[in-house]
Amino acid sequence: MVSPELLRRYPFFAGFTPDQLTALAMAADEMEAPRGHRFCNEGDELHSLYLVLEGSVEITLTLPEKGSRSVLPPPAGQAREITLSVVRPSEVFAWSALVPPYQATSNVVAAEDSRVVAIDAAALRQRFESDPAFGFQLLLRVAQIARDRIQDLHLEALASAAQ
Repeated sequence: MVSPELLRRYPFFAGFTPDQLTALAMAADEMEAPRGHRFCNEGDELHSLYLVLEGSVEITLTLPEKGSRSVLPPPAGQAREITLSVVRPSEVFAWSALVPPYQATSNVVAAEDSRVVAIDAAALRQRFESDPAFGFQLLLRVAQIARDRIQDLHLEALASAAQ
C-alpha cells in the first residue's frame, strides 16, 4: 500500500474523492526498476497500471523485417525496436490493464533507474463495479492517454516513412 497523499500529488489522480484515493492507494505498491527492466512485452497479460515517480520508461514497438507479412513479433535477435514515447514522472503507463483483453499493446522498458507505483488492475476493475463514477473518471483519463499514444504512433510512422 502507498499513501493516498502520495497519489493526490499527481495530476492523473486529481479530483478523486478521499475514499477513491484510499481505494487506489490500498491497491498500490512502490517498486524500483533498474535501467533495462522490462515491465512487459507486446501481447503480455497486464496486471498493473503504473505511475512513474522517478526516472522514465520507454514505450516501444517491435518491428518485423521489411517485407514481412507476419503480425507476430519477430524472433529475438531479428527485431528492430523503435521508441514510440517516453513516460516521465507523474505520467502513467500500461493503461491496457484496465481495458479488455488486458494485454500490452507495446513493450515497456525502464530507460533509466526508475521508481514507480504499481496499482493492481483487478482491484481497480472490481472497484468500478461498486463505484461506476470512479470507473468512468479513471477510464476517461486512460482514454486520453491512449489518444496521446496513438498520436505518438502516428508521428513515429511518419518519421519511419521518411527514412
